Amino acid sequence: MSDDPPTPPGDLPDDLGDALEQCSPARLRQIADYAEALAAFRERSDRPDGADDGDGADGDRAREREEGPDDPPDSVPAKATITVKEIDGNRYYYWQ
Repeated sequence: MSDDPPTPPGDLPDDLGDALEQCSPARLRQIADYAEALAAFRERSDRPDGADDGDGADGDRAREREEGPDDPPDSVPAKATITVKEIDGNRYYYWQ
């Protein structure tokens, strides 16, 4: 690994880059998890209404799995965030 800090994307707004540089490593990991979940959400939202991931009922079940939980279980703290991990084509949701 290099001792130099990573270079931000060229089109990253300056104020966002400055704000990220002020964050702790733990906060940056939280932001990365949030950004990953937000990107997945927007990708799902950008699909046309008629888009189908499979045939018939199987496609409906695939969409339900991709959407993830709407509300956290009662045992999850109110400020918890969701982390989405994809492993071998399966999406897993973790409340943190």
